[in-house]
Amino acid sequence: MSSRFKVTKSEQDRIGESSADPVKLKAYGSVSPDTDSPTVKIAEGNNKFGTVGDYAVIYGEDGKGESEMAHLTSDDETHGASERHMALYEDEFERRPKISRVLGTLANYQAGIEPSEHDVEKAAKRPKSAKLGTLLGVYLPTIQNIFGVILFIRLTWIVGTAGTMEAFFIVFICCCTTLLTAISMSAIATNGVVPGGGSYFMISRSLGPEFGGAVGILFYLGTSFASAMYIIGAIEILLTYMAPQMTIFTDNNSETTDDWFNNFRVYGTCLLILLFICVFLGVQFVSKFATLSLACVILSILSIYIGIFASNPGISPSICSLGNRLLTEESIRINGTGPIWCSKNASGPIAQNYCTMNGTVQNCDPYFNDQDVSSIPGIPGMFSGRDVFNENGFNEYTEAGFLYKTDPPKEGNATRGEIAADITTTFTVLLAIFFPSCTGIMAGSNRSGDLADAQKSIPVGTIAAILTTSFVYLTCVLFFGATIEGALLRDKFGESIGGGLIIANLAWPHPWVILIGSFLSTVGAGLQSLTGAPRLLQAIAKDGVIPFLNVFAVTTKKGEPLRALFLTAAISELGILIASLDLVAPIITMFFLMCYGFVNLACALQTLLKTPSWRPRFRFYHWSLSLLGLGLCIALMFISSWYYALAALAIAFCIYKYIEYKGAEKEWGDGIRGLAMSAARYSLLRLEEGPPHTKNWRPQVLVLMKLTPDLEPKYMKMFDFANQLKAGKGLTLVASVLEGNYKDRFADAQAAKEKLKTLLGREKVKGFAELLVAEKTTEGINHIIQTAGLGGFRHNSVVLGWPYGWRHSEDRRSWKIFLDTVRNVAAGQLALMVPKGIDLYPDSSEKMSGTIDVWWIVHDGGMLMLLPFLLRQHKVWRNCQLRIFTVAQLEDNSIQMKKDLKTFLYHLRIDAEVEVVEMMDSDITAYTYERTLMMEQRTEMLKEMQLTRKESYNLAEVVVTRSHVHHPISQGEINVDIAVEGTDDSEDEGGENIDVDRPEGQNGVTNQENYSEANQYTFSAPKNVTFSKEVFDIKPDKRNVRRMHTAVKLNEVIVQKSHEAKLVLLNMPGPPTKETGEENYMEFLEVLTEGLDRVLLVRGGGREVITIYS
Repeated sequence: MSSRFKVTKSEQDRIGESSADPVKLKAYGSVSPDTDSPTVKIAEGNNKFGTVGDYAVIYGEDGKGESEMAHLTSDDETHGASERHMALYEDEFERRPKISRVLGTLANYQAGIEPSEHDVEKAAKRPKSAKLGTLLGVYLPTIQNIFGVILFIRLTWIVGTAGTMEAFFIVFICCCTTLLTAISMSAIATNGVVPGGGSYFMISRSLGPEFGGAVGILFYLGTSFASAMYIIGAIEILLTYMAPQMTIFTDNNSETTDDWFNNFRVYGTCLLILLFICVFLGVQFVSKFATLSLACVILSILSIYIGIFASNPGISPSICSLGNRLLTEESIRINGTGPIWCSKNASGPIAQNYCTMNGTVQNCDPYFNDQDVSSIPGIPGMFSGRDVFNENGFNEYTEAGFLYKTDPPKEGNATRGEIAADITTTFTVLLAIFFPSCTGIMAGSNRSGDLADAQKSIPVGTIAAILTTSFVYLTCVLFFGATIEGALLRDKFGESIGGGLIIANLAWPHPWVILIGSFLSTVGAGLQSLTGAPRLLQAIAKDGVIPFLNVFAVTTKKGEPLRALFLTAAISELGILIASLDLVAPIITMFFLMCYGFVNLACALQTLLKTPSWRPRFRFYHWSLSLLGLGLCIALMFISSWYYALAALAIAFCIYKYIEYKGAEKEWGDGIRGLAMSAARYSLLRLEEGPPHTKNWRPQVLVLMKLTPDLEPKYMKMFDFANQLKAGKGLTLVASVLEGNYKDRFADAQAAKEKLKTLLGREKVKGFAELLVAEKTTEGINHIIQTAGLGGFRHNSVVLGWPYGWRHSEDRRSWKIFLDTVRNVAAGQLALMVPKGIDLYPDSSEKMSGTIDVWWIVHDGGMLMLLPFLLRQHKVWRNCQLRIFTVAQLEDNSIQMKKDLKTFLYHLRIDAEVEVVEMMDSDITAYTYERTLMMEQRTEMLKEMQLTRKESYNLAEVVVTRSHVHHPISQGEINVDIAVEGTDDSEDEGGENIDVDRPEGQNGVTNQENYSEANQYTFSAPKNVTFSKEVFDIKPDKRNVRRMHTAVKLNEVIVQKSHEAKLVLLNMPGPPTKETGEENYMEFLEVLTEGLDRVLLVRGGGREVITIYS
């Protein structure tokens, strides 16, 4: 069979549906049951696209009919090609972006900012600039940032002081630390686009805004102080080696260097201002100077290596020593400026320094008489035949002011020209001084936007640069130890060779090659730091994780972070005022080690947690290497300077807590969240092993919250009560139910949940909010009770609001939902707490003083003992005294009961006043009988009034009033009034707790009024209503009379004893097992709690929650 069907469709209707045809098709392409017509027509209608005619010709099952094609026409010429060819997804295109637009946005993603549509179009029109490769984009800039001032003016001193072996280990451990960090950084950098901010961006996106902000600030401070270190180094090269005549201040006291450091402060400040102006002019100038600086670095290193192999005694400067005491060149010159005379001749400069003339007799220092003067080449070279390497193999640590290689230690005398240590040296001090020369490994990751292939260039270029610089450092240590005399290596400022830079005298062809190269490269490094630090601060401020830094997020029209530049210059000036490179370097070491340590931690966490988004292109990493790098960073921090390490950790901790306190609103999918999830999973699985022991039991509370029509919590004091009960411990779940269909009320549910979460935070309740949409409120509450929580981490107690308006409504739901919830809680073996008079409960800012009264009538597992104890842990109830009342029956010995109760409380370690109340047997009063009669008559009347809510709008009310129980009532005083009032429809739409507007206080009783206010039993009846004769001839059920008698008598006792109590805790009677008598149960509870402001009805969950054992 080859029957043919023509299909048409209106663009206004959904696929498979028709708004014009009352008969809807079951599925797209279904065939109409009308077999006479060969055409299936889906209603045609007008829409914004126009009516589309025949789509195509569809053949029957055999598909063998003659192929026909109908013309495809459209009334709307603006209909896009994507809509014509992708008509199946036309509705999706209205709500979701096209693939082409998404890809265009991602392709233009730079610097951590998602471009707008205008930016995408502008970028498409702009000619593409040439992208940098691995060599120019990563390798050379990283080398430039790593090589710095330490190489030129401190490495020789470190080798001479620590010895070749220890110096090699210092350099090796520092290079290993940076190499392991570079491996971790490469993994993170190739796991996505790394915008400006470098390590800050990587850490913050991996470990969260708290860690990111803390470490970002430390990295910023380290970079700012690094600029100060480079400026101080440049000034040291300038004043010490290049132009000593520029010195402004001279040392009046040879024992101190304060005046000498003043030169550093003055010239350093001037150089800082000059660099500030350069940065202010723009990054173009900085980039051009960076090229010159890089060229100077490479040229200087080549000159050093050539000089190492070209050095020999013939071209080496000579050094003069008296014994093993190295002398300054100035002290061995005649008259300080004349020719050099390295001799013990009595008329020579050395003798004049060590001897004094007593007439014609020359009295000399014993050391001068015992030792010989020697003049040897300071840089003999590796091929001189001397075993310099072995002589320099071991350390020569000493204290400040003491001479090297003296046993016992002896202080040096600067007036005699003896060169002594200017600072106390140890392995850890030298390690802290050298480590900044290994920093700068982030230069490549900061340039990711300028790279042609950042995923490839960053790891290759960075690791290659570290390997290159590590090779240079390690070989320089060995070559220096094998080429230069140890005494000259320990001469930090080259005073023995006339104030020359030692490494410059080693270089080929001339010392000025190194002097000029080192000065320009050091200035360039300072300029780079002064340029990068403000941008890092601006990136942190722009993220908004540290509110007080938001002012630095502002940039100029050219995009320059001017405000951040001013702050960076101020911090750099603080470093310059320190004036000593040896004191500034350890500070930088701490900051960078903290930063590198967290980079390793980020990589290790992401790897171990196996985060789905963790897919780095760089494959040569492992979590063990990252943890090793982290361990090295922490170890180096405390080895270098434990007090600096503690200070850096304290700064990071303060910033972390500040961000946490202010509430970081950023969510970057960080690893800490993943770690928390792993820890939570582990803890939840542990909780599944079994229920908690009685000693560990505490109420894990599920608070069932009623919402107003505006989706606001109706009783705000429920939050305060939960907070006071928990005191910040354990689990608190706040849940509510919305009636309706989930797909229709999803938006309302989300809005209500957010409001609950906001209120939890505002009321400082440590808990979670949940909201459920259900067709019926009872079913929704039942589902929440069963499913709230996760695994072993779920509630064991429920807080349920009291249905205040149940008496005023004929709708059974006004109390039916409450009773069903009570039954469901009991079925789940959960504890139940019903706060009555919740509006009178104190908020968390009040402080109550008085008593908390516990009426212990039946044993509930100890809930009544535990709850007041927990409440008193909160500041609101801390000043309240605990009183425990128990009721003795006729057969009980009240004296023994009181004694036993005191003993029990003593073992429970609970301080409370104890009282046993004897309930005397008495006859049922007329009031009790009449009260029961009216209760049952009301129930029967409501049963006969089968009215809908719509019919009840025109009803009158029958009001029955009676006086309060505190006034003795005789049978003749009972007064039943029937009055007609206007209808007050106080029922809420939700229906779970239908309330009426009532004055302050419970059941219409204000705080100021006495407890004689009348109770009202209001229910609606239609006009001219008639009831059957049986309603008025009813006789009260005997069991109800007895229950009412108990409620009345017990209420009299409670009110008498506890009318001034701030809170009354009372056993809640069990609900009826059958539906008959449910309204009577509600009446019993009302009678039991009449006249009390704050009542907490409690039912245990069927297990012991308190124990006397430790």
